[in-house]
Amino acid sequence: MCGTLDQYLSSFARIRVDRSRGSWTALTNRASPYKPFLLLSILDHIASGQITKNFIEPSFELTETFQEYIALLPHNDRKASMSYPFYHLESSDFWEMIPRFGEEHRKGRSISSMKRLRELYLGARFNKDLFMLLQMEHAREKLRAVLVQTYFSPAIQPTIWQQSMINCGSTKYAFGLLGTSEVDAGYLLRANAAECAAKVRDQGFRKAIVRLYAHRCALCGIKMLTSEGRTVVDAAHIIPFSENRNDHPTNGMALCKLCHWSFDEGLMSVDTHYDVMVSPAVKKDPNLPGHILTLSDRPIFRPTESRFWPAQESFAWHRKQRFRKRD
Repeated sequence: MCGTLDQYLSSFARIRVDRSRGSWTALTNRASPYKPFLLLSILDHIASGQITKNFIEPSFELTETFQEYIALLPHNDRKASMSYPFYHLESSDFWEMIPRFGEEHRKGRSISSMKRLRELYLGARFNKDLFMLLQMEHAREKLRAVLVQTYFSPAIQPTIWQQSMINCGSTKYAFGLLGTSEVDAGYLLRANAAECAAKVRDQGFRKAIVRLYAHRCALCGIKMLTSEGRTVVDAAHIIPFSENRNDHPTNGMALCKLCHWSFDEGLMSVDTHYDVMVSPAVKKDPNLPGHILTLSDRPIFRPTESRFWPAQESFAWHRKQRFRKRD
């Protein structure tokens, strides 16, 4: 298809979606929101500079953005997999799947998981003229508007618009923290106007830290991701943001849920040599600290670039203000 913006607006408004009776609520106009959410996620990644070429990879980052939209739906008990809309969007006239070499003969096989999708396909591409239109903000925002207005009720549309702003703003904020671009003040101003500046900062800090540590816990080294893009690590401030309003990566670490809680509670810290400290308090009855005790005196895992290593000044604050030196 070689189309104009008006033709693609029409195509976006006529995407084939599941309308099984009783499966979907009025918020999504009684239809599946998965394909619209996928397209909105891709538009966010194009707007924020994460996608610069006409190749849409089913990446963990794209999956995470897709899940941010899914989380907007109240009482959503479905295990939403991005594999379904990613694969079945090929029924539209603007989307082409790209099979892996040697897997072309399997095209058309059922795809039920992200693992299976990545095994058979490299990704997908838009029609060339559509991708060119998506590089232009005015065209991209018109296409975004038709998705929001066609597939979602007025009751949830403002929430979706806000999430789009948070997604784009937080990525630009993360790029600024990593020094790959300037922090986009315009996005932060718009976020302030929409009362979501804190979410932009929180999500941006998380993106920067998780990327630097490649989803690995700095204290115990565990790294676990689901095929749907969920990670075991959080982005933790060393000195709480409320204390010094410092989101720089040197005031953060990626920590698994247990290490994050232990660090915040002062049961773990880091010494001047970047080795793990474990408080004597963890051995107090009735605790059963398990592997936490084995982490004592082990070096922490740090980003590849030393300029992003956690600051010793931050650890000094934590040892003084949080770490439990006694049981």
